[in-house]
Amino acid sequence: MRPHEIFKEVEPAIVTELFTTFREEDRDVYKSALASLAQSRKLRAVFVQRKSVADQIAWMHKTLKLRGSDTVGEHLLQVWFMKFQQPLLVRFCDGMGIEHNGEGSVEGALPDELDEDKLNETVDGLYADFNPRIVSLYLNLFNLQRPGGWEALENLISNDHRVRLGEEPEAAPAEEGGALSEADSEGEGVLQAEKGSPDEPVASEPEEGNETEVEAETSPERD
Repeated sequence: MRPHEIFKEVEPAIVTELFTTFREEDRDVYKSALASLAQSRKLRAVFVQRKSVADQIAWMHKTLKLRGSDTVGEHLLQVWFMKFQQPLLVRFCDGMGIEHNGEGSVEGALPDELDEDKLNETVDGLYADFNPRIVSLYLNLFNLQRPGGWEALENLISNDHRVRLGEEPEAAPAEEGGALSEADSEGEGVLQAEKGSPDEPVASEPEEGNETEVEAETSPERD
């Protein structure tokens, strides 16, 4: 499953949480993603910046479902997990015996194989203690980190309904989203950004495939 396919299947509330967290905790990443996605659609960033926040997020989610957005989409997911879902990453690495820096960032090479028994035990623990939808998203993302994925994880994704995106996990918590934790963003790669505050609403977006650049009559609000 490629990043654009993940964004087709993932719960929209999780995507909203992802972008809302970036907007509140790391605005540069939010603006960088917005600018990069707008550029990929041959639009100026101001076209999206002048929408309401809810419409910005909906537009970015729609764009991330396109094959050409794979690089941006995978980067956003990686940074979100590394910065704001560290307890989940640490538990997975510890359970699988993967060396990490204490914050879930893998140190050294990823293993060639994943032990099936360890994987099943670790995954059961993750679903018991974290938001199941975020666990499913992480497992699908982790499987992208090696060409072809891992056989044990591929089998789990194919055969365990909890892991398949788009299905209702059992015993899902009432609130969408897991606990957020602050992390030092130093050293994180960022997308090429156009600066601008994404707050002011604009008229509705043109039809898919017929988008034209909207010239801004006023500058976006400053942060």
